[in-house]
Amino acid sequence: MEEKKDINSLIGFALMGAVMILWLYLQPIPDQITTETSTVESAEYIEDIQEVAESIDFNVSLAETQNLDDNFNNNASLVKDNITYENDLISLEISNKGGFISNLYLKNYNNHLEKPIYLITDESSIFNLNFKTLNNREIDTKNQLFTASEYDIDEGKVILMKLIISEDQYLEYKYIIKPDNYMIDFSINSKGLSRVVNTQENYDLTWDYKSLRNSKSISYENRYSRLTYEYDIDKVDKLGQAGDDEETISELNWFSYRQHFFSTILLSSKPLNNVKLSQINMVIDEDIDTTYTKNYISNIPLKYVDNEFDEKFQLYFGPTDSKTLSEYDENLESSIPFGWGIFGFINKSIFIPLFSFLSSTLGSFGIAIIVMTILVRLVLSPVLYKSYLSQAKMKILKPEIAEISLKYKDNAMKKQQETMALYNKAGANPMSGCLPALVQIPVFYALFMFFPTAFDLRRKSFLWADDLSSYDNVLDLPFYIPFYGDHVSLFPVLASIAIFFYMKMTTGQQVASQQPPQDGMPDMAKMMKYMIYFSPILMLIFFNNYASGLSLYYFISNLITIAIMLVIKHYILDEDKIHAQMQVNKAKPQKKPNRFQKKMKELMEEAEKQKQSPNKK
Repeated sequence: MEEKKDINSLIGFALMGAVMILWLYLQPIPDQITTETSTVESAEYIEDIQEVAESIDFNVSLAETQNLDDNFNNNASLVKDNITYENDLISLEISNKGGFISNLYLKNYNNHLEKPIYLITDESSIFNLNFKTLNNREIDTKNQLFTASEYDIDEGKVILMKLIISEDQYLEYKYIIKPDNYMIDFSINSKGLSRVVNTQENYDLTWDYKSLRNSKSISYENRYSRLTYEYDIDKVDKLGQAGDDEETISELNWFSYRQHFFSTILLSSKPLNNVKLSQINMVIDEDIDTTYTKNYISNIPLKYVDNEFDEKFQLYFGPTDSKTLSEYDENLESSIPFGWGIFGFINKSIFIPLFSFLSSTLGSFGIAIIVMTILVRLVLSPVLYKSYLSQAKMKILKPEIAEISLKYKDNAMKKQQETMALYNKAGANPMSGCLPALVQIPVFYALFMFFPTAFDLRRKSFLWADDLSSYDNVLDLPFYIPFYGDHVSLFPVLASIAIFFYMKMTTGQQVASQQPPQDGMPDMAKMMKYMIYFSPILMLIFFNNYASGLSLYYFISNLITIAIMLVIKHYILDEDKIHAQMQVNKAKPQKKPNRFQKKMKELMEEAEKQKQSPNKK
């Protein structure tokens, strides 16, 4: 058996050797390989090696421990450079470091120093996307170098800023700038980044923006610089006016970095949620803080779409002008503080169209203010007439009221009842003098909000005022007076003089008709005498730094009111006739008290009972 195994082994080795010799004999020698095959296979091999090498280099760089400022892309050798473009309205620069707008100014407007209105400079704006890689490394686009390209389209210019990682991996900012337009289409997109970016977490868009000073009075400009936003459906709100403030908003449609007469607005194609909006006041000391008014910061958490960046925005850089903003049909004009409720309605429905018509027709904005003031006072003159008539009636009844007060000096309730009965018989109402004043308040407040926000007044001169949207200083003081300033504005002085004589007339009439003070009640006549002097002083101080157009309005308004009151007093109202009519009214059968008068009588009687009940015990 062992011999048979040995023979089989020898035969197996012999067959294996024969196969090896035959295989070696049939193989071609190296010179027989064709050049074409060698070239193709070698090229493919080299490309495979390069692709693997690039992949290995990138993955290794991600895995290494690096600082956050290291370059995320393959553009480390790029030199920081800007790409510039302008249309008919704006001129801008986009920096390849960060890929966002680094400078932007408005071509058709100048500031108080006759220099262009800059809405963005290198130092005033930081736009940044913050996201994480697969190995949890944070990336800030503000530190990254983008490659720039541009091309023309029928509707303007397209500028592309790409943060390139490889040929098929990049983050892209796309700008579409249209001619004769303040609005820029802006989108954020990416390709292939799902292989290197952690798309399971949100990424953040942060825009840190400082509004630049553009007006003569930085404190006045700062008062009307405010972050405004729209959320839900046409709901508009704003952050605090004076100090620092912040809010977290959902369903956000747009927000406006308003700097009085100019605005920088970001609009989103879809509602944004959990957006943190912040506002920091940068004018603490206007002698030192002379560059910026407010620091606005928005932090927007965003979600990846199909594991990629995909967001569409619009950017508005232009005037805070209702006519311009309303053209975009995005409710942007609501960012202008015309006043809430009825005040805003009066401005938008009456005063803005009226002033626009007058200024375009008359050709002078100062004359337009005067004419509009005259029209407003004439419309309100019937209200002024009713107020003056009420005061005249109360003045005539004053001796009879004094008799009632003397007769029932020990019975306050009876005195009040008899006084009200006299008013009812004579057809007089002590409240009718107050109601006309209340009717005028919405108009006065609407105009108070209108003039500081009227964009058309900006840089328009009238008489000695070189800018009706700012103060009209006629004298520079060598020192600073707290709350007043370092200059003297003439229109507030004239308005203060006019309001002094107006209050002298109206308060004198009111004091003459004022009834003796009730026990425990303040002496209204004495308070009104103080107001004659307090109101002009308050006007003088408060309006010294305000828009001269507003002070011009108050000056003309008070002059016209004085003239109307003189006409009413000397040519329309006759106190003798009023007195005779009141005597006729007294002789007539007394009217039944209305529901309100009945209720008041019941309350007074109940109060009298409660007052007397402790004495009976």
